[in-house]
Amino acid sequence: MSRLLAVSDLHVRYPENRAVAERLAGEPEDWLIVAGDVAEQVGDTIATLEALARRFAQVIWVPGNHELWTRTKDPVDLRGEHRYRHLVERCRDIGVLTPEDPFPVFAGHVVAPLFLLYDYSFTAEGQTPQEGLEAAYRAGVVCTDEQLLHPDPYPTRQAWCAARVAESRRRLDALDPELPTVLVNHWPMTRLPTRVLRHPEFAVWCGTTATADWHVRYRAAAVVYGHLHIPRVTYEEGTRFLEVSLGYPREWKPRIDRLGDPEEVLPRVVLPAPDTDYGIRP
Repeated sequence: MSRLLAVSDLHVRYPENRAVAERLAGEPEDWLIVAGDVAEQVGDTIATLEALARRFAQVIWVPGNHELWTRTKDPVDLRGEHRYRHLVERCRDIGVLTPEDPFPVFAGHVVAPLFLLYDYSFTAEGQTPQEGLEAAYRAGVVCTDEQLLHPDPYPTRQAWCAARVAESRRRLDALDPELPTVLVNHWPMTRLPTRVLRHPEFAVWCGTTATADWHVRYRAAAVVYGHLHIPRVTYEEGTRFLEVSLGYPREWKPRIDRLGDPEEVLPRVVLPAPDTDYGIRP
């Protein structure tokens, strides 16, 4: 039986992570979701996805914030939407599906890769997005996105997020209402996963409240995300949420005794849903 598998946050610029990525494997008929943050340079991202595409029947990619960074070391100096579209075209060249392609169907489920960004709305209760952002700066918790993730040609990241949310909702609304979905996004689609952050101020860079009910609205059997580097499974309104990241070596190495060696437990199984889950249930 073929499986739908998932991984995120490979961050292959670290040699230990690159070694894990090079050994990720499944059965030849398995599909693999890669939920963002493969690498920071376009060449590394595409080379990694191309290698994975040779080992899986289908690879589906969504961008994370790191792929969208524009760094001086990257020969590709595109910014914002232009950088994203360039990555999409490079993925198409190697047969990897993206949020700009028709949603595929796996085992009767529409797999919907999404690119939604964030709008600073994951704030403490009673705070406005601006107040939440200011509080993060005061706490010294500032995401590198503020320097390297450019929204061009949109005036702000919030505007780019709003455009992505509107387009994604339009496409999801057009789906057959009889079909369940698997929603895939790099950033969490609800606020709950951010409650366990060591630095809660960082949540403002972690999603948008505009998607809080999408797992119900769009009949999600599972929601796949990364970004937090806190691999676990939680449930909301009966929907299974999977954070499927590898993360940085300094993060995953101390977790091996508890969560298992990445080469043994990654990629995670999305469908068919396993009998047991790693992580916690609230």
